[in-house]
Amino acid sequence: MNYKLIKIALCGAAALMLAACSDEPHGESTKHPIGSEGPDRPSFSENDDVTSPKPNFPLNSQKVTVNTSTVYQEMEGFAASDCWLPNQIGQYWTDNRNEIAQLLFSQNISADGQPQGIGLSMWRVNLGAGTEEQGDDSNMALNNRAQSYLYTGSYNWNSCAGQRYFMEQAKNMGCEKFVLFSNSPLVQYTLNGMGYSDNGAHGNLKEEGYAQYAAYMAEVAKHFTEAGYNISHISPVNEPQFDWGVAENGMANQEGSGWQNTEIAKLVKELDKALTDRNLDTYIMIAEAASWNDVTGGGNERSNTINAFYNPSSNAYVGDIKRLDNIICGHSYWTEGTWNGMRQVRQQVANAAKARNLKVYQTEWSMLGDAPAELDGNYENATEFDIAQYMSRVIHNDITVAGCASWSYWTAMSVERYGQKNRFELIKTTPKGGEYSDNFKEGGSVAANPNLWVLGNYSLFVRPGFKRVGLSLNESKDFFGSAYTSADGSQLVIVLTNYDKTNGVTVDMPRPDGTKAVFTYTTTADKNLKQSRFNLNDKVFIDPASVTTIVYYF
Repeated sequence: MNYKLIKIALCGAAALMLAACSDEPHGESTKHPIGSEGPDRPSFSENDDVTSPKPNFPLNSQKVTVNTSTVYQEMEGFAASDCWLPNQIGQYWTDNRNEIAQLLFSQNISADGQPQGIGLSMWRVNLGAGTEEQGDDSNMALNNRAQSYLYTGSYNWNSCAGQRYFMEQAKNMGCEKFVLFSNSPLVQYTLNGMGYSDNGAHGNLKEEGYAQYAAYMAEVAKHFTEAGYNISHISPVNEPQFDWGVAENGMANQEGSGWQNTEIAKLVKELDKALTDRNLDTYIMIAEAASWNDVTGGGNERSNTINAFYNPSSNAYVGDIKRLDNIICGHSYWTEGTWNGMRQVRQQVANAAKARNLKVYQTEWSMLGDAPAELDGNYENATEFDIAQYMSRVIHNDITVAGCASWSYWTAMSVERYGQKNRFELIKTTPKGGEYSDNFKEGGSVAANPNLWVLGNYSLFVRPGFKRVGLSLNESKDFFGSAYTSADGSQLVIVLTNYDKTNGVTVDMPRPDGTKAVFTYTTTADKNLKQSRFNLNDKVFIDPASVTTIVYYF
């Protein structure tokens, strides 16, 4: 096949009526083989008599060019984390925990074309500090306490039952990589015996605790590696720029510790030794910076992480450590308020990473901060889809400007309280006592929200090993996209986001040589990765107010 240069013209057409159809999953589930190419091809024949769907909205005009000879980064995975509720939900919600797992990890597509989940290819597993075992003495928010595998002097591999449930389901459904990450060292190794810190800007870790905690993390990686999990990375610290102490009421919101860059370097060296001693193929990733600004700016003591860890003249240099992957990790918090602003800071990250030959991972984001200016500066009038579609702006700029090879959401599941809407989860989980109940032992209800499906526009179709390729268009905050080719050359995937709430667009293009079928998967306020197939001679269209994935099969 030859699709080296594809010209896509988005041009106007008369508005046509669209036949109504249900977006609810129905029909028997079709099992698709699992692998780096993601969901199996939808069932089709090149000679099928296909009736393309028809739009019932006006269409705008725009020209797009895809150039597969221009290759950028190789994509390594999309993820979410198991903080904080999955340990309880996975243990106690036996009636519907499998539904949650399917939504997160399934690569299956039902007989009617509805994806059953978003096929996460990475899963971030929290290595808890043991605050759950401490109970109320932990001074930790009840639902953010976390168990450990080593609390009383001997390993208990039956601990963290709920987390292990979701790990197992992820593995069984084809999730390819597992990242173990730490917010705080084990409480028995911390200076204050707690999962929060009162050591300010310095690590809450005893001097002898560096080797001990490194050994613990490596031993957990060894255990799960032997159980058949691909523990690709360990991330030993999280957001070291914050002190992670207690609030005025004397309670900590979550486990955490501040760190100096030199302390992180010391821990990385101990972890390298521990992994080497166990002959593991697991690598270390650093340093989960609280925002992209901390990756390229600030002082070398706690921020400016690329320079601190990868400049040979730095006193925190670890760039020559054998098991440290050449990755710099950052979080997208606090840097997404405007389109131009988010692009500027991400370009700085890309430039600094390129100078040190580093890959970039975005390892944690949810809509934590104040409402972005482009959501009118408040969340009051924002819909769930408004929030989800804004996430597509963040993903797009993290991938295309910062050059991220991996992108991770923060909490896969959470409870909505205080009018927060869907800002902090992919899946809404409500205990039987209601959204303000802290009793998760009696089960509850589950509801996927648009965040899940918008992330799925990327995660289900852009698989590990896919490479981002050139795509040019008249890009703006209201219309943007990215393109990817599969490792075996059998697929071209384009993800387009259209903010126009009234007008759609058509994709008017000669099909690449060898195209056998064209499918779209559309997420809107009332569509969840809705599948459509287009006749090879017909124009593909993009809905108003949508995130749409186009898949060309060869």
